[in-house]
Amino acid sequence: MMSTKYFFDHPFAVKEREEGQEEGREEGRAEDRAEVVLEILEARELSVPPSVRERVSACTDMDQLKAWTHRALHVTDAADLFDGDEA
Repeated sequence: MMSTKYFFDHPFAVKEREEGQEEGREEGRAEDRAEVVLEILEARELSVPPSVRERVSACTDMDQLKAWTHRALHVTDAADLFDGDEA
């Protein structure tokens, strides 16, 4: 009897699927971190304007999000979160 090989079991398909899953996990981690930044600002009862919310939510750079997380603990205005960032 001849075995059937399906495309989704092919090594190339498996590799692409695994890469896609990892990319999805990274996006999820970035979304979670962005949420944490915003929650810190809100917990500190700082007004978070839409422009700040959009910029933080759109960021996918984990290093940048980590820096903003630390800054969120100390800023006195949500817009100050971006002070020191390269334009």
